[in-house]
Amino acid sequence: MVKKSIRKTTQIGVMCLLFAGIISCEKDFTDIGTNVVSNTKFTTHDITLEVLLSNVPIESVRADGLDLTDAPYFGFQGQYLLGVHNRDQYEKIEASIISQVNINTALSVSSYANPDDLVFETSIDTAFLKLPYYSTLVSNTDKPEYTLDSIIGDKAIPFTLNIYELETYLNTLNPADPTKRNRFLSNETYQNKGIPLTEIEDFDFMPTTKDTLIIIKRRNSLGDLFETDTIKYTNNPSSEIPLPMAIIPLKKSFVKEKFLDNYETDNFASQNAFNDYFRGLVIEAKEKTKGGSLISFNLRNSSISSLRPLIEVYYTNTFFKKNSTEIDTVIKVNHSYQLGGIINNKYNMTDKVYPVNNQVVLQGAAGSEAKVEILNSTELEDLRQKNWLINDASLTFYINQDADTTAVPSRLYLYKRGENSNGNPILGQVKDVYSEGAVLFGGALLKNNNKKDRYTFRITDYLSDLIGGETNYAPPLRLKVYNISDFPTSAGDTIFRPYSWNPKAVTILNGDESINGVRRAKLKISYTKKKD
Repeated sequence: MVKKSIRKTTQIGVMCLLFAGIISCEKDFTDIGTNVVSNTKFTTHDITLEVLLSNVPIESVRADGLDLTDAPYFGFQGQYLLGVHNRDQYEKIEASIISQVNINTALSVSSYANPDDLVFETSIDTAFLKLPYYSTLVSNTDKPEYTLDSIIGDKAIPFTLNIYELETYLNTLNPADPTKRNRFLSNETYQNKGIPLTEIEDFDFMPTTKDTLIIIKRRNSLGDLFETDTIKYTNNPSSEIPLPMAIIPLKKSFVKEKFLDNYETDNFASQNAFNDYFRGLVIEAKEKTKGGSLISFNLRNSSISSLRPLIEVYYTNTFFKKNSTEIDTVIKVNHSYQLGGIINNKYNMTDKVYPVNNQVVLQGAAGSEAKVEILNSTELEDLRQKNWLINDASLTFYINQDADTTAVPSRLYLYKRGENSNGNPILGQVKDVYSEGAVLFGGALLKNNNKKDRYTFRITDYLSDLIGGETNYAPPLRLKVYNISDFPTSAGDTIFRPYSWNPKAVTILNGDESINGVRRAKLKISYTKKKD
């Protein structure tokens, strides 16, 4: 029987898993020490076995995050994509965001004590949607200068952006079986109401670092300017350094009619009542000209208001003296409504058919994966007859460096995809990711001579169990663009969850030795056997 020479404790595996979740494993690493028996009664060897690799298009992925945490959700999927990315060698993606809006049910139009019961008029100064960018401060000499992170594509090419009121009701429970939580896929169909809510229809949107300050002209109900406010958002209350934000102007009439005019009515009686009255927003991105950029936004709830995704409304209440048109008091007000509850992504992707040749394409979001087949029945039975001590088993996939590598993923991921008796998919983790830990499992981008070169996975435990006869369950493996939700959540978590909000893409070479030579996809097994 085959035995394993590397045995790590579950605790070490979990520590590695958590460690990998905090940092990005980008550096090259060499063969792990394999603790090979070194005496004259044993000899060590390596064998290389062929790997069958084929393209698998993906129709949709989970795009809601509802299985990743408990209520009230608040975008716990993590990152949400908005924008357009189009490269000739990969599928075009148009990513939109669908979100409920959370409210404070105690809001009222006026908080002024108004002891004389004066008549007042409300006028909206400005309203906009604020989405915080991922950004890095690179200089603060004269003024803050930032780079925007988590953006791929050409930021200088605008995409068309519109915001609509959502007609579709977003339910946390499955309408077909209310005992189960609902799920929303990336190709879900959503209905919206009427005309766009954005101040400018078909708004040209380009991500920029320049939107760090917002100038608000405060006017009374007669239209007279009485004050100008400068608004900036910082990452903590004591900071004076403003952060760049995506600012999307909204129609003043929209926020007044849908929000302010409904304060202290049944529509604002509870969050559930509001969700039924105003079902959310559709933030829709479409390609304007070929190109554009795809932005990843963090829509999680933050303890810092500046870092939350908010609808911001600045308005003025003008109070008039008794029985007069003369102004008595002018009160400035700011109310915010947070994107929260259920937040989904919608991916509109082209159906690109890739040729059957010496390479396969991996693309995140709802792009494509690769089917990985190792050890056919003859090879497996042959290996089971050998008295080998397995020291290490690794799968290596080489990048086609002649293909587009401008936005390759920093990591790939490997999981199991079988089917039950009804043909429904069964998704599972490869044993090594929870027995050995994420760092040893691998999948990080490795470079050679500073060029993006390959990805390697160590599957020693998985293969040893299979060859040793501890399991006969060997469904095809799947190779995909890594998403932060891919790793198990605990040592005993064997379920793989099909989320993907990482849109990056890479072309890798398949296992065809005659064409790809040493850079073909391969399975390498290092073993020790007893001398005769």
